[in-house]
This record gives sequence, structure tokens and C-alpha cells, in this order.
Amino acid sequence: MPRSVPLRRSLVVRLLATSVLVAVCSIAATAWLAVKSTSRAIEQQQSQALSQDASIYSTLLDFAATHHNWDGVGPTVSALARSTGRRIALTTSARASIADSQPAGGPAPAATPTAAAPLPAQASAVVDPLNLDPSLALGSGASRIAPQATGPFQLSSKEQAELRDAADETVGCLEDLGLTAQISTSPAGRPSVVTNSGYAGLMMMDKCNAKPLLFPTRSEQTALDQLDALVNPCLARQGIPPVQVDLNFSWTGRPASSTKAAQSIATCIESGRREQLAPYVAPAALLFVTSPARTPGSVFDLSRANTIRIVEVTALVLAVTVAVTVLVATRLVRPLRALAEAAQRPNEPHARVPVRGRNEIGYLAAALNDLSQRRERIEQQREAMVSDVAHELRTPLSNIRGWLEAVQDGVAVPDPELVSALLQEALLLQHIIDDLRDLAAADADTFRLHPEPVRLREVLQQVAAAHQDAARAAGVTLETRTDGDPGLVADPLRLRQAVGNLVSNGIRHTPAGGSVTVGARRDGPEALIEVGDTGDGISPENLPHVFERFWRAEKSRSRQTGGSGLGLAIVRQLVQAHGGTVSVDSTVGKGSVFTLRLPAQKD
Repeated sequence: MPRSVPLRRSLVVRLLATSVLVAVCSIAATAWLAVKSTSRAIEQQQSQALSQDASIYSTLLDFAATHHNWDGVGPTVSALARSTGRRIALTTSARASIADSQPAGGPAPAATPTAAAPLPAQASAVVDPLNLDPSLALGSGASRIAPQATGPFQLSSKEQAELRDAADETVGCLEDLGLTAQISTSPAGRPSVVTNSGYAGLMMMDKCNAKPLLFPTRSEQTALDQLDALVNPCLARQGIPPVQVDLNFSWTGRPASSTKAAQSIATCIESGRREQLAPYVAPAALLFVTSPARTPGSVFDLSRANTIRIVEVTALVLAVTVAVTVLVATRLVRPLRALAEAAQRPNEPHARVPVRGRNEIGYLAAALNDLSQRRERIEQQREAMVSDVAHELRTPLSNIRGWLEAVQDGVAVPDPELVSALLQEALLLQHIIDDLRDLAAADADTFRLHPEPVRLREVLQQVAAAHQDAARAAGVTLETRTDGDPGLVADPLRLRQAVGNLVSNGIRHTPAGGSVTVGARRDGPEALIEVGDTGDGISPENLPHVFERFWRAEKSRSRQTGGSGLGLAIVRQLVQAHGGTVSVDSTVGKGSVFTLRLPAQKD
């Protein structure tokens, strides 16, 4: 527990220092942004002039697109000058004055501004509805002709009313079909129905008889015929077949033979439209927009009151940061202290930490509890193993000692039969020691294999021949069955040891008259070795434990059936060392089948 106090203090201090640093940086950044944004407001006043230029250009462009000359533009120029406080002048390309204004509050526009200051050498823009300025006319699209310039395409009142009725009828039909639609009107007065339903909306519009909205009116058709008469001569001069221009100022007819031809058609349509609209719009004019003399903008100054206010807010933020950090750190450190205390008691059993929440600390507590549980299980296994090893070694040693003492006391005679019995006990003792050595080598990862190509039929025959006498003595039939001759790369000695352990185990647990079968076959990328017997079988509750060390189904640990309880554990270690798996399927009273799955040799 004394160790947890420095940990707690260190963690709290680190969290507090980090939070304070973040708060100070945030406050400094906020103050810098406040000063920067205030200073930038002055720059925005300057950039506002650019926005005013665009607004002035757009207003005068609307006038030019809807009038065939500049007569009557004076009031518009004067209104723009009053709303912006700037001087606005329009001249012809030869600098002949069209309209001029004085700064806000000055004299009214005059045809000949004799008292006005001279105009700049360079115009602010050129107001030409047939050749837009892309820097001022945003959203004009690919065409340089103003959309407001409709000319002969302007619908009459009667045509607009008829198309409006058709559009209303279409919208009503679409709404009855469950679609949302609205009417959009072009500068020429042509209404169109817009829906957000994509292809389905187009299909429904066809059902709602929206065709009147898709075909040109009589006046529009006349205008299109005029446009065709201007476009096709242009195309003929370039060797391009004639086309028909539609209401979208695209074309119908033979598709363009190349991208260059398509660009030529688009250029001819654009030039034809300019020629057709020229009589309906005002001629190009130079636009001059100037500002009156201004004093330099005031520089932002952080007053004493603002300084005090920023300091107060900074102190408040720091106080809140410290309070929140201490609260969070305390809630964070409490479970960490419990974890540290539990970790400092490794020898106390059942050291558990309550898991609260599904966060990182909760995961750490669950991991520590799992580690403690596994440690207890390993300790129990270690104690059981020591007890099992002592028990396994005690029996043969006791037998050897007892007979040797009997010989020494003259009770028994060291005849060949006694010597043979003592040799069997010594061999059993050696067998147990060899099994323990193999398991220790596997646990220490020092288990070494010497793999080479082997044929399973030959391995199984060798194993069967080695155990044939034991099977015959037990009255058990031992046979091998192989489907083909599967091959694999393995250590033949260790492979025979693994299969031999299973065969020996099957012979011991099969009553007289039964049988043990060893088989092999190919199953896709794996080679299968199956050792089956007709013995007593294993109950379902014991199946998960058959490969554990020193486990026997006989709780009395009787040696009447032989075995040290290590054979199946060694089988699992050997199979895993070869990159395979071992499993068992058993039915009580019918027998068991052990299956070894090993990587087969590639064909």
C-alpha cells in the first residue's frame, strides 16, 4: 500500500499539469483569435468593396440585357451610388460619358459631368451582356452570354399564361402521384417543373402529360429558326453538317464526329446567339467605380477593461480545469490503487478486484482477475503434478525396495523370476522418467524434431508390428487400414511414438475379444491418422480431460490397466509440434476413436 501513494500523486500531478497546459494553450489561442478576428474586420471592410463591385456590375448587367440601349440608366446609377457611397460612371468604348454620379450626397448624375473628377485610366469592368466578365458574373456557366438577355426568346404574356397553366397541371398530377415538384421560371418567362425524384420523376412527368412544357412555342420556334439560319452558315464554312438548335442552346442532328467538331458547333451557336441578340441588348460600356478618400482604418487596441475581462475569464477557466482534473483523477486513481494493492498480494488466494464499467480500467481489472485465476489454476496443477509424480515414482520404487529387502533378509530367493519382476519395475520407472523428460522439453520449447518425408502406411505397419505381441497377449485384434498411401513431412520416430501411445492405450482399455484399428487417409490438405478401439469408452464429462497430464478415468489410480497418465499428454505435444491437432470421439460401452490431423505433403 505505501507504493500506491506515490503512484496516485504522480498520476494526479501529471493529469493536472496536462489539463492546465491545455487550458492555458486554449485561452492563449482564443485571445489570439479574438485579436486577429478584430484586426481582420478592418481588412474585410476593404474586401467589401469587391463585393460591391460585383453587385454594381450585376445590376447594370441586368439593365443592359433587358434594354436595347443605355437610355434611362441614370437613376439606376444614382441609386447604386447612394447605396454604396461610391462614384459610378459608365462610358462608351470611346470614353464618351453615358452616365456618371458623384459620391453619396453630391450632385445628381449628369450627361456631361464637367465638375466631376477625371476617371481612372483603366476601367473597373466592361458591362457587356453578350460577353460576361467571369470574375464578376459568378455562376454564369460555360456560356459568356448573360441569361437575362432573352431577345426574341422572350415569351409573350399569353404564352407565359398558357405554359404556366400547363406547369400547374403537371405539378398537381405529380403531387397526386406522391411526388414533390415545384415550378422554376427562366428569365424568358418559360416555366419548368422540377422534381427531386430522378429517373422516376421523369417517368411520372411523362404520365402527367408534361410534353407542352418541353416543346417550343410559336415565338420560340421562330427565334430558333432564326438562330439556325445564323449557325449553319458558320458550320458550313468549316465543313460541318447543319444542326438544329434546341431551347437549351444545344443541338440535334448528326452527332459530332470528334471533340473538335463539337467545340466548333458550340462556338458557332455562341456567335450566332450574339449576332441574334445584339439588337435587343445595350452595347458594351466601360464601368468605372471609384471610392472617395478614406482615412486609414483604426487599429484594434486592447483596452484595460478588455484586458481585465480576459484575465478574469482565464482565471475562471483555470479554476474549472483544476477542479475537473482533480475530480477525474480521483475517480481514475481509486480503481488503480485497488489494482496495485491486488497485484502486491501475489501469494494471497482469490485476490479479486471488482470490475466497474466497460472502460480501459474495467478491462484491466478483468485481465488482472483472469491472471489471478490462471495463476491459481497453474498452482493447483503444479501441486497436483508434484503429487502425481511422487505417486507414480513411489509404486515401482517401493516394489523394488521391498523385494531387495526380502532378498537381503533371506526371505526371497533371487531367482530369474524375481529378477525379471524387478527389471519390469525398473523399466516402468524409466518409462515414467522418459515421459516426464519429453513433457519438460516441450514446455521449455527445447523439443527438437527431425522431419523427413514419410509414408503413413509404412509407419502404421511398424507401429502394429511393435504392439502385436501385447495385443495378442491381451486377446485383442490389432489391424491397420490405409486409404491409399498418404505422405507427409514428419519426424518418423516421434510420429511412431505418438501413434504407439494411442495403440498402447487402446489395447489396455479394450477387453479380450475386442479390436484396435489403426487407419490413415487423405482429407484435403491434411493427412488423418485414426486409432479406434472397441473398449469401454470415455464418458462425456471426462472427454475434456483425457489429454491432461496424470489424468486417469480410474479415480483410485489403480495400475491394473497400466499407464502413467502421461501418454495422451505426450501425444498432444508431439502432434502440436508437427503443426497438427488431436481429438477424440468416444461412446461409453462402444469404444473410442482418436484422430490425428497433420499437414499432408503437397503433391
